[in-house]
Amino acid sequence: MGGVYKYTEIVGTSTKSFADAVQEGVKRAAKTLRNLGWFEVVEQRGQIKEGQVAEFQVTIKVGFKLDD
Repeated sequence: MGGVYKYTEIVGTSTKSFADAVQEGVKRAAKTLRNLGWFEVVEQRGQIKEGQVAEFQVTIKVGFKLDD
């Protein structure tokens, strides 16, 4: 039961947390990519406004199996 897999990088954002940014990224990717199987956090960063954390950003790789 082999297969061929692919991954792509996306950036998820949230005003709540890094974990929520991952959830938002995966949720959005699932709307257009089939057979999602894993994610990997590649980078975390954020935006600061007026001395406060304004946004959490994560670059994630999402992997999926290609259709047969």
